[in-house]
Amino acid sequence: MLTLKLLREQPDFVIERLAVKNFDAAQTVKDILEADSQRRATQTMLDSVLAQQNAKAKEIGMLMKQGKKEEAEEVKKLVASLKEQSKELEVKMEEYTQQMNDLLVLLPNIPSAEVPAGKTAEDNVIVKEGGKKTVLPENAKPHWELAKSLDIIDFDLGVKLTGAGFPVYKGKGARIQRALISFFLDRNTRAGYLEVQPPLVVNEASAYATGQLPDKEGQMYHVGLDNFYMIPTAEVPVTNIYRDCIVNRADFPIKMTAYTQCFRREAGSYGKDVRGLNRLHQFDKVEIVQLSLPENSYEALDGMVKHVEGILQELELPYRIVRLCGGDMSFTSALTYDFEVYSEAQQRWLEVSSVSNFESFQANRLKLRYKDEEGKTQLAHTLNGSSLALPRILAALLENNQDEQGRIHIPAALREYTGFEWID
Repeated sequence: MLTLKLLREQPDFVIERLAVKNFDAAQTVKDILEADSQRRATQTMLDSVLAQQNAKAKEIGMLMKQGKKEEAEEVKKLVASLKEQSKELEVKMEEYTQQMNDLLVLLPNIPSAEVPAGKTAEDNVIVKEGGKKTVLPENAKPHWELAKSLDIIDFDLGVKLTGAGFPVYKGKGARIQRALISFFLDRNTRAGYLEVQPPLVVNEASAYATGQLPDKEGQMYHVGLDNFYMIPTAEVPVTNIYRDCIVNRADFPIKMTAYTQCFRREAGSYGKDVRGLNRLHQFDKVEIVQLSLPENSYEALDGMVKHVEGILQELELPYRIVRLCGGDMSFTSALTYDFEVYSEAQQRWLEVSSVSNFESFQANRLKLRYKDEEGKTQLAHTLNGSSLALPRILAALLENNQDEQGRIHIPAALREYTGFEWID
C-alpha cells in the first residue's frame, strides 16, 4: 500500500508513475486526498470540542467547591452537549478514515524507474539468455504425452479425484518431484536462507498484508466457514511472519525459504497453453523471501536473480531473464524479473520464476518497520522469488532430455536426489 505521506507530497508523481502500469490513478488520488482533508478537518474540530469538554469539566469542579450548584448544573448540560458533538465527530472520523483506506488499497505499487513502458508480455525486455541448447529427436513429444507413456503423471486420475489442474504423480514422477524440492531447498539454505515450513492456509489479515486481497481475491481458494484462504505462494505466510514487527537494524537482511503446495483458481484459463503441467490449480513451489533495509534492497534483488540463474544452470536448461514492462507487472511489484525456460517440444518459453522487489509497498500493509540510525521508525523493504516453481521446470526437464526411445535423461545435479539416471 502506498503511504499517505507520498500521496500528500507528490500526487502528480504517483499519477505519472502508475500510468506506466497502465493504471489511471488521477481520480482515486483526488478522492483519497479529499477524504484525508475531511478527516484532518474533522480531527481539528474534535480536538477543539474535547479541549472545551475538559475545560468545562474542571469548571464544574470549581463551581461545586464554591457552592454554585445551579451554575454547575448549567455547565454540566453544556458538557453533555459537547460529549454528543465529540461522539458525532468520532463517527465522522471513522467514516473518512475507512473511506480513505478503502481507496488506498486500490492503488498498485509504483514501478521502479527501470521498468520499461508497455502493455503486454510482448513489451517485456530480454535481459539475458543462457543455458544448454537442446536438439531433440524428430519424434519428440510434449511432456503430457511423455508422462502418459512413462506412467509417471496421471492427469485423468487427477480429474477423477478432484478436477482439471490437479495431477497425480506416480513412481519416478513422484520421486523427481521430491528430488527437485530437496535440490531447491538445499541450494537456498546453502545460500544463507533459513528454511521454514509455514501453514498452507492463512487468515484474511495475512492475505491483505502481502497484497493478495483485495486485488487477487477471485484467484484464491476461500475456506468460507473459517474465512481462511489457501495460499497461492509461500510468500504470503513467510512474509507475514514479520507482520506488526519492529526489526533490529542489525538483523537485516532476513532471508527465508520454504517449500509449500500452492493453490490458484486460475479462473478463465484454457487452451493449449494450459495443457499438462503448464498451468495447474495445485502445484509445488519453493520460495525465497528477503526483508531488507531500503538502501540495500536492489542489491538484494540482483543477488536473488543470480541465485535463481545458478540453479537453472545446474539443471542444464536453456533459459532467459526478462524484465517485465509496466503492463505485465503484478499489483504489488516495483520491479520484476521473470525467468523462462525453453521447451523444445512445445517450441515456446515457459515462465518458471518471478523475482520481485516490492520496496515498502508490502511493508506498509504489514507494518514491518525498523528504527534508523536517528531512532526514527521506518518501513523496511520486502522481496521474493520462486526458487523454483516445479510444474514447468519438470515439463522442460522431461521434454528437453528425451531421447529417441522416449526415455528421460536426468541432469547430473539431480541424480544424487533421484537415485536414478533415467526415467524409462
